[in-house]
Amino acid sequence: MKLNMRRLGTSGIEITTVGFGSWAAGGGGWAFGWGPQDDDASIRAIERAVSGGVNWIDTAAIYGLGHSEEVVGRALSGMPAADRPLVFTKCGMDPDPADSYRPPTRKASPAFIRIEVERSLRLLGVEWIDLYQIHWPDETGVPVEDSWGEMGRLVDEGKVRAIGVSNFSVELLERCERVRHVDSLQPPFSLIHRGSGSTVIPWAAAHGTGVIVYSPMASGILTDSFSRERVEAMAEDDWRRRSNSHSEPELSRNLALRDALRPIAARNGTTVSAVAVAWALAWPGVSGAIVGARKPEQVDGWLPAGSLVLSGADLDEIASAAKRLGVGTEAVRPE
Repeated sequence: MKLNMRRLGTSGIEITTVGFGSWAAGGGGWAFGWGPQDDDASIRAIERAVSGGVNWIDTAAIYGLGHSEEVVGRALSGMPAADRPLVFTKCGMDPDPADSYRPPTRKASPAFIRIEVERSLRLLGVEWIDLYQIHWPDETGVPVEDSWGEMGRLVDEGKVRAIGVSNFSVELLERCERVRHVDSLQPPFSLIHRGSGSTVIPWAAAHGTGVIVYSPMASGILTDSFSRERVEAMAEDDWRRRSNSHSEPELSRNLALRDALRPIAARNGTTVSAVAVAWALAWPGVSGAIVGARKPEQVDGWLPAGSLVLSGADLDEIASAAKRLGVGTEAVRPE
């Protein structure tokens, strides 16, 4: 299977339209963990994705309080240098050392960014980071111009190749752009959570900023085998137990939308997971989608999205289902 490639904005980086997301690889024991996770299974999943043609991995310093980056680093160390994927990671989340389950402070001071980039380089075992991103807007009073200026200095020093932001509004993007070009944006985007499609994604398309969307399968819901039983069996510290999307009354509507994707998947000879991801990739301005897996077999479910192009009829059918079921109010059909 040959995966489609797209440019990440004007950064000069070419990426496969699907990338491996390492959020769950961080394991449990922290505020937004997915419960216990076997490290060897994570590494095998990364290897399966890379062997399938995926050329980038996305992680973050906060995932497992550094553990995800350690796992990614282990996976990279076992690959020949010529076969290693691009590495994207994120900074700006400061956990409470006395309470790992307390939500981290969103902190993007130049000094903290500097500390985090050095730690990420060490944990990942790389000489530079291909894409470095501010994970969430700062909430400690640091002007975004100061944070973004420091990110630019990391590029100038050769520690990172490109810089981006995640979960930023149009207003914050504009402020960053006035300081230095925003290479990449990482917003949430799925059939269930579609707000970015009418706000930040069009902004990015108009400004030459690449977009890598996260959670295109809505954190597991838009996959072939997801069920209420899966929710009930989740670990107590799996963040999805607290998510409205994974609880009633939203869960039933979301699963009904998932089921509406089954005939489209069958018609295309693929999986529901691939259809959900391909829907996100169909939006103008989207460069790629971050897709996670906790074991190698899950990679096989979404990898076909990297070469799947939905037809106009497919997109019409998806839009009709979302409207009929009352899932979301935002635009559901890309132009």
